[in-house]
Amino acid sequence: MGRIHETALVDEAAELADDVEVGAFSIIGPLVKIGPGSRIGPHVVVTGRTTIGSNTRIFQFSSIGEEPQDKKYDGEDTELIIGDNNTIRELCTFSRGTIQEGGKTIIGNNNWIMACVHIAHDCVLGDNIIMANNASLAGHVTVGDWAILSGYSLIHQFCSVGEHSFTSFASHVNQSIPPYVTVSGEKARAKGVNTEGLRRRGYSPEQIQQVRRAYKVLYRSGLPLEEARAKLEEMAEEHEEIVPWIDFLETTEKSFIR
Repeated sequence: MGRIHETALVDEAAELADDVEVGAFSIIGPLVKIGPGSRIGPHVVVTGRTTIGSNTRIFQFSSIGEEPQDKKYDGEDTELIIGDNNTIRELCTFSRGTIQEGGKTIIGNNNWIMACVHIAHDCVLGDNIIMANNASLAGHVTVGDWAILSGYSLIHQFCSVGEHSFTSFASHVNQSIPPYVTVSGEKARAKGVNTEGLRRRGYSPEQIQQVRRAYKVLYRSGLPLEEARAKLEEMAEEHEEIVPWIDFLETTEKSFIR
């Protein structure tokens, strides 16, 4: 087994890869599984049926896999699943799922999660997401790949945050956010397309222009939603970067910022 500090409490039933590191005074529960190359800092609690993939680093004073903060929870055997190559900074709190939503909270791969972030029960996060300090997700939130949530962003329960979207500092989001869209404000409103993020991810000027065209159809044309959707479907036939807009409109279960 890897380097386990003498003051750490690792349950004998926990399954840790041979090279996992566990820091001073950390506690690892009996149902926990941790993959190779992962490092658990000091004063971390990992509990419940929690699975952590490979090469994930968790910094001090985080609480990972604790019971959901849901009054309906009655001790059911639910899960938290964290993928590979994630960075989870100090004082983060991630809850397990509830039986009302399949019993799983899921966090994907290559995510950068800064200090004091809260991820509530039944949230599903994709890959390559950035959550800055004190951003918080209420229960049942989904976050798409490459989304960026700035510091103190608050996402209401059951909302969807689309891929490549961006929330400005201290945005209060109580409706879903379509892909590519930047929102800001105490009552968050759409402000445009996250063009800088798209450039960083290798989108060509032509692709970004098509995303901007789609944004104008949805937000500036004045078309009713169904007509705007039909127009986007036409655009998506020739430009694949428009497809996430269509997928979002088909799957979101909550009203979205428009």
